[in-house]
Amino acid sequence: MTTTSERARAQAPPDVETLRTRQTRGPARVPRWVVKTASPVLLVALWQVLSSTGLLPRDVLASPVTVVETAAGMWADGAVQSAVVVSGARVVAGIAIGVVTAVVLATLSGLFRRGEDVIDAPVQMLRTVPVIGLIPLLIIWFGIGEEPKIVLIGLAVTFPLYMNLFGGIRNVDATLVEAARTLGLGWFGQVRHVILPSAMPQFLVGLRYSLGTAWLALVFGETINATSGIGYEMNRAREFFETDVIVVCLVLYALLGLVGDGIVRLLERGLLSWRPAFSGR
Repeated sequence: MTTTSERARAQAPPDVETLRTRQTRGPARVPRWVVKTASPVLLVALWQVLSSTGLLPRDVLASPVTVVETAAGMWADGAVQSAVVVSGARVVAGIAIGVVTAVVLATLSGLFRRGEDVIDAPVQMLRTVPVIGLIPLLIIWFGIGEEPKIVLIGLAVTFPLYMNLFGGIRNVDATLVEAARTLGLGWFGQVRHVILPSAMPQFLVGLRYSLGTAWLALVFGETINATSGIGYEMNRAREFFETDVIVVCLVLYALLGLVGDGIVRLLERGLLSWRPAFSGR
């Protein structure tokens, strides 16, 4: 015979264990910015410890404290500001030339098969040539002034940007183009409203990569009889084994590269706001 308590247990709802997902656990205990900055801070601390104990001599690498003091002195002398302005102007001029060249070539090659036949083969051939190896020719053609430095940066920007934009145009979903044509859009309308917007993410990826190669080309370009700029300061410091000045110049390159990357990221948020993308867990 079933007792009252047994009937109550039989009618009671089964126990359900609620699993707490990552979102229901509340915010993480350690903020992300702490996690991001922890490893660089620890690396600098280790660097300072090695320098203070003598395991890392100054002739090999100056300590972080010495680097900071040198940077403050260079800033007070105006050397940092002058070098950044000169090098930044070279990079901006080279990027402008490279972006215009890459966009024109990639657009013609990507939109037209005849353009691909004429343009793509020479570009593919030239992009396999190390840009740095062109320095002797650039000196012969343009001398030892500002021109070879700017052209070198322009070449370093052109090829990766061309490859990404060309690939972006050719990887546009054909069904979107067909749908636009079905809706009555003409050729220029298809290019403006479908093809170029679809190729924009790949273009911005190429632009970010090109900015990195631009600073790399600047380092080599400023070895061409430079009398000012970050590269000039590095070369002068190398002759006197001033590792602290070299580190300051490397930090300047890194900071300027981050600034350029940040600008492209802002462009991505503005130009690709219509395209929601996966941002990670």
